[in-house]
Amino acid sequence: MSTINYDLNQIKALAFDVDGVLSSDVLSLHPTGEPMRTVNVKDGYALQLAVKLGFHVAIITGGRTEAVRKRFAGLGIENIYMGSCVKIHDYRDFRDKHGLKDEQILYMGDDVPDIEVMRECGLPCCPRDAAAEVKQVALYISHQDGGCGCGRDVIEQILKSQGKWMNGDAFGW
Repeated sequence: MSTINYDLNQIKALAFDVDGVLSSDVLSLHPTGEPMRTVNVKDGYALQLAVKLGFHVAIITGGRTEAVRKRFAGLGIENIYMGSCVKIHDYRDFRDKHGLKDEQILYMGDDVPDIEVMRECGLPCCPRDAAAEVKQVALYISHQDGGCGCGRDVIEQILKSQGKWMNGDAFGW
């Protein structure tokens, strides 16, 4: 397993794409036409723990599915940007709303619409199965595919680096 080569102590915020990152890049369609996603519970555990520990967390997705909003709001995430046509605008809103600097933010994306944000944030990351163009921009490529724990991978590394893994709040939901 590789580790992130970045000063993880400066990370105060995490932002994630959904499709291809927190869910796989394959969608089933409900008979109503609604896209159905599968999300990784280990990613969910790590996300809710990061929120409890005071990290600012954002979801920035082009999707518009109410189930996605409910899932991530249920984990305590308040910054959920749905239907994000140009993700850099929502990234900047998130950054500015919390008074953050780019170098304090990790962003994980997997495809071309994520590249602008990845070029601006401090720590651009992607899943193992990200598009080739995204891998060229990423400072860290997870050993996990999208939807298979890549979110947990980066969050766990940050929390371990900051001495916040397996402490107090870690043992509950």
